[in-house]
Amino acid sequence: MGSRLPRTACLLRLIALCILLSHTAAYFGLTGREPLVFLPGPISNEAPNGKAHLKQCEQMTLTRRQKRLCRREPGLAETLRESVRLSLLECRYQFRNERWNCSLDGRGSLLKRAFKETAFLLAVSSAALTHALAKACSSGRMERCTCDDSPGIQHREAWQWGICGDNLKYSTKFIKKFLGQKRVSKDLRAQVDAHNINVGIRAVKSGLKTTCKCHGVSGSCAVRTCWKQLSPFHDTGRLLKYKYDNSVKVLSVTNAATGETELAGPRRHRQNLRTTDLVYLEDSPSFCRASRYSAGTGGRTCAKDTTCQSLCCGRGYNTAMRLTSLSCHCQVRWCCHVECQTCVREEEVYTCKNA
Repeated sequence: MGSRLPRTACLLRLIALCILLSHTAAYFGLTGREPLVFLPGPISNEAPNGKAHLKQCEQMTLTRRQKRLCRREPGLAETLRESVRLSLLECRYQFRNERWNCSLDGRGSLLKRAFKETAFLLAVSSAALTHALAKACSSGRMERCTCDDSPGIQHREAWQWGICGDNLKYSTKFIKKFLGQKRVSKDLRAQVDAHNINVGIRAVKSGLKTTCKCHGVSGSCAVRTCWKQLSPFHDTGRLLKYKYDNSVKVLSVTNAATGETELAGPRRHRQNLRTTDLVYLEDSPSFCRASRYSAGTGGRTCAKDTTCQSLCCGRGYNTAMRLTSLSCHCQVRWCCHVECQTCVREEEVYTCKNA
């Protein structure tokens, strides 16, 4: 077995909340090993009442310290589930036309390697957890946090106006406490994972914007209230996909001044590694055929003029006809509904050949 991952990276891995490398570490985000048996729906706008949240905490594979924090934070268990939903849906969307499509198949084997796909999984998982916690605070689903505490915004007044700022400050602080972040190990893989986790958190921070609302006679801005608001998580996902496409293969070097090991980009490119770059250690497999890392691309649906060539890895594709139903000849009736007919259309469907 390879070197053990840092506690921070381990604790982040949650899709089915399971154990992968250590019996003491819980995994959050898209990085669990067991298959996803259910996809949590959108969470309630209210924190669980009574002892409901206690039961939810006990059902999760958490460390003893994390379970104590979970029990003290009504709404945290639901927020963790929401972060799973966010990260899974966004990962699948961003890679829908790629050979690796964020499939749950082979995820356990993939996570033992330091591919750029692993880097994306860590980043999108940490980003989803950061985003979900900040939103849970501002929507009142967490008891120990409320609106963003930006200067000039009174919490009570913000609730009255319905302009409660997303509390990213509390979110990032709580995540460090919950994940038990410590000094990064000297192990190269540990440094890479910690780096990519922080890339996800920074991606959420980069989408924090100041939004303002005017209060005055006839819409004038005699009085203006401003608050912090996160961008939609889809924007964060698109940013992380861009970082994935431009990820950097790194190696370990020794800092001559401090004597400590640190990450560095390829020397031939004279590339300075940035804290916002996704990084990896190993070149990825092709993902063309079924392996321990993925189910391959055989049978995947593709677009004839755009994605079939790449997605099918040169094996070609099958063409089939199918009938689809859709609404047509719609008319607005007084008052006030729309009546439509159902039309059947024949269309071509292309799927990658298996061999």
